[in-house]
Amino acid sequence: MTHSSNTVQDNRVSLVGLGPMGLALGGALLKQRHCLTVWNRTPDKADELVAQGAQQARTVAEAATASTITIVCLNDYTTMYRFLDRAAAELEGKVLVNLSSGTPSEARAALAWSAERGIDYLEGAIMVPPPLVGEPGAVILYSGDQGVFDRHRTTLAGMGDPRYLGADIGLAVLYNTALLEMMYATINGWLHATALLDSANVSAQKFAELALGWFMPTVVDYASLAEQAPDLDAADYPGDLGTLAMNLNALEHITRASEEQGVHSDHPRLMKELAVTEGHGSHNYFAIYELLKKARPRS
Repeated sequence: MTHSSNTVQDNRVSLVGLGPMGLALGGALLKQRHCLTVWNRTPDKADELVAQGAQQARTVAEAATASTITIVCLNDYTTMYRFLDRAAAELEGKVLVNLSSGTPSEARAALAWSAERGIDYLEGAIMVPPPLVGEPGAVILYSGDQGVFDRHRTTLAGMGDPRYLGADIGLAVLYNTALLEMMYATINGWLHATALLDSANVSAQKFAELALGWFMPTVVDYASLAEQAPDLDAADYPGDLGTLAMNLNALEHITRASEEQGVHSDHPRLMKELAVTEGHGSHNYFAIYELLKKARPRS
């Protein structure tokens, strides 16, 4: 059950948390001519936004009182509760948007906390670094009650392109986690490959010309990965152009070469271990997806 009115024209916004990301969010909202009230545990951090026209609240409760929507950008959920417990009465009947990072279970707990206090709650995840907030191409993910999201879409759009993912409150942080995993896995692959070439005195700059200038956009084409998505959903992994068994041979070579060159070998060894999947040797490499979907027993 939501408490917001059907049409939200109020441009008052409160922002709690003024780290680098919070400052970027506040700056973007001010550029969109929102009446912004800010609060931070260290008051001096608000100076930059106050100079741009923001009002500074002395307490979290005062910030929540000033606006119909309060946006939180803090380190974690524990910190959020510590500050917002002091403002629960002032938040009742209003909207709370949490842009702190966490896990789906933490998002569900935050939704329950908000519902118990009569607060409309949206979970969000910022997908760009602070300098890109408010710029074209900036994306912020949201999940929760669609009615609340739709009524406040204009305000949310002041910080970046708002992408609504669904009513499941945990989806925003789960998408965030999945996308960050892709980022780190890609970067780690590049760094390990560059370390292999460094062992032969090949500079990173020279390797990048071939690895990033040709190999990544041509051989590891993201468009071709997208074409595989229907096969993942259908668990269909034809091995016509190459089997998992054939790829296992290549992964063995990467592991051995890493050891021979004195380069850290845990990363390729893990990839090799993942490729040893029973019953999928005649399928293509994407059959590893079936293994990744299953939880590995903890020792």
